[in-house]
Amino acid sequence: MAGRLRRLGGVAFRQQKWKSSLSTQAKMPPCDFVPEKYESYPYERMQKIREQNIAPSLKTYYKRPLLLHQGHMQWLFDHEGRRYLDLLAGIVTVSVGHCHPKVTMATQKQLARLWHTTNIYMHPAIHEYAEKLTSLFPDPLKVVYLTNSGSEANDLAMFMARLHTRNFDIICLRGGYHGGSPYALGLTSLTSYKHGVANGFGCTTGVNGAVQYPRNFLKEAYQLIRERGGLCISDEVQTGFGRTGSHFWGFQTHGVVPDIVTLAKGIGNGFPMAGVVTTKEIASSLAQNLHFNTFGGNPLACVAGAAVLEAIEEDDLQKNSEDVGTYMLLELAKLRDKFEIVGDVRGKGLMIGVEMVTDKDSRRPLPAEEISQIWEDCKDMGVLIGRGGLYSQTFRIKPPMCITKRDVDFAVEVFRTALQRHVNKAAAK
Repeated sequence: MAGRLRRLGGVAFRQQKWKSSLSTQAKMPPCDFVPEKYESYPYERMQKIREQNIAPSLKTYYKRPLLLHQGHMQWLFDHEGRRYLDLLAGIVTVSVGHCHPKVTMATQKQLARLWHTTNIYMHPAIHEYAEKLTSLFPDPLKVVYLTNSGSEANDLAMFMARLHTRNFDIICLRGGYHGGSPYALGLTSLTSYKHGVANGFGCTTGVNGAVQYPRNFLKEAYQLIRERGGLCISDEVQTGFGRTGSHFWGFQTHGVVPDIVTLAKGIGNGFPMAGVVTTKEIASSLAQNLHFNTFGGNPLACVAGAAVLEAIEEDDLQKNSEDVGTYMLLELAKLRDKFEIVGDVRGKGLMIGVEMVTDKDSRRPLPAEEISQIWEDCKDMGVLIGRGGLYSQTFRIKPPMCITKRDVDFAVEVFRTALQRHVNKAAAK
């Protein structure tokens, strides 16, 4: 231990001091990983750069934004060496764990071999990955077009559907979010993402807080669309790659096969990659004229994607999502039964939403400032969670799929403590 303290300098001491302040509330599970000493700019200089040189639309979480330095599986470390349990996974992007050794080693090896070549040439990685990825889909979804982001994938899916059907209008769900590009924003009805200019013409309306479809909803919706000559697109950007636990893809839980599937986020465990999977017939519609992507399917991305698929299988992460996710849902349900302000606990696998209300009878959203304080308290106790819902009233819990039941016990206890603090403050007023 003395050697470890010497390597970390003052960082280890600060972390130990910080952890001791939590001992009366919740005991953070042990972690053998030792972060490197932070040696970049001071926090204050980072803040100044943020104010002067980074677009103000790129907002940060928390009153005092975190300055993150390093990650290891389900854990994040800030510039002072403080450790946090990441229950948001880089907005549902880190699937197999921060800096997963298999993905890290694969990308490091490819970095030394070939970073980039466009699709005008062949290279092994894209062909190997395309075969692995499409093998996980039912027939006839066997053709993939690789892109760089979920927004781009959803844009392309809409474009493909319009080309193939020669129809124009698109129907999506209120409260859903499918990307930040001007085209994809047309699929979004959340006012916080709207900027008062026209976008996404022909779209009629996620981030809504892990809301599950009613039984048979998708089957009936798909039937109605197809009877009218339409195509059905499944956005698996967050629900894919085993996160729901029972199945590898979210659409499989409803017994349907879409015409087009979009993928991103967990596909690369944080590497910027995405894709559209569809039938050969629909994909051929795009081949009528030139459509080109410079970076999509580059060697580095494909190697990262293949390593992610291997890690999911080798670490049995789909099963872990089911087991740990079910355990977490049941533990959070106990808090719903105890606290009047917890209106609902819902989800599947490691996609969970906790809806906050003023009371269970009215189900009015808990005021934003009260939700923010609970959120801040959780962060101060070492747990990072997200926000969502039409009124930002739902806590989003979507951690890396390597999370353990011991981590869940810690997270639930932290959340319980934060809720109890809120109740105590309200009673004292």
